[in-house]
This record gives sequence, structure tokens and C-alpha cells, in this order.
Amino acid sequence: MNIAVISYSLTGNNKALAQRVAQALQADLIEVTEPKARTMGTIMLDMLFNRTPQAKPGPASLDGYGLLLFCGPVWMGHVASPLRPYLQHLRKHPQQYGFFSISGGADGGNGKLAGELQKRAGAAPVMLLDQHIAGLLQAGTAPAPERKDTSAYRLTEKDAEVLADTVIQACRQAV
Repeated sequence: MNIAVISYSLTGNNKALAQRVAQALQADLIEVTEPKARTMGTIMLDMLFNRTPQAKPGPASLDGYGLLLFCGPVWMGHVASPLRPYLQHLRKHPQQYGFFSISGGADGGNGKLAGELQKRAGAAPVMLLDQHIAGLLQAGTAPAPERKDTSAYRLTEKDAEVLADTVIQACRQAV
């Protein structure tokens, strides 16, 4: 099956995860970029006003794949806005897709993520894996990590390997 991993990463954590998954699945890696640098302010505005920014490459570049695996952060419980054009493209050009992420998680889970993906793409993902940095930091620590801790954390090689193995296993079970 011809697979593409479509990756957006602000901090580099999702990029590291997507690279490992793409390599293990022998998939094409498509890195999403934006014309302007993203700030916390633009993230807040995108989430507040449900904005969909321009991103490259264009969503039509996804046509022809048997499976699309999106990888990107979850911001305030929502899919990172740079991935939105690609999900919207799926509404008119249905394809089998999955979503995986490594994001902060200091505020808890993202219970509405599956519904948002279905709403934006027009269909439910075949695989959804929402992993959290808070879970990595909690191992062996007493106080729960705070947002400042999770946003500053950068995945180690070992973290990326373990998280990628979990994603690969979930993908193989889903398809």
C-alpha cells in the first residue's frame, strides 16, 4: 500500500516522530510548511476564530496514496491549524487516513479530537493515537507536569523510538 505521512511540527517533536514512522513503514514523508513563522499569538487566533492557514505543499499532493497518516500537535484540544487544509481536502477527495500526535497533555486528554477529525475530513480516521508529553514526564515523578514543562520538553531519541513503535503497531492493527 502506498502510504504518506503528512507532518507538521512547531517544536520538532512531531517531526521526529513522523520521520521514524515514515521510515519504518517505508512511507513518503511530506512536511507541511507555512509562508510565515508561527507564534503563540497566531495559534490562539487560529483556534479562537477557526482559521485555516495556507500551507505547502498543496493538499492535492496527497491524491493517489492508499493511506494518509497525519502527524501534528493538538492545540487546545484541536488539530493544529496547518493540517486543516489537508483534512478539508479529504471531504471532497475521500481517502483512508489516520492521525497520530505527540503534544503537551498537561491539561488532560483531547476527548473531542476524534469528532473534530471526522467533522473536518468528512469521515472518521482508521487510526487515532493521541500521545502526551505529560505521560513521559510523569514516569517516576510526584507532581503532575505543568504546561510550561510540557511545552519546553523535546523528545529524546528513545522517546521517539518508543512513541513511533506504538504508532506503527496501531497502524498495522488498523489496516
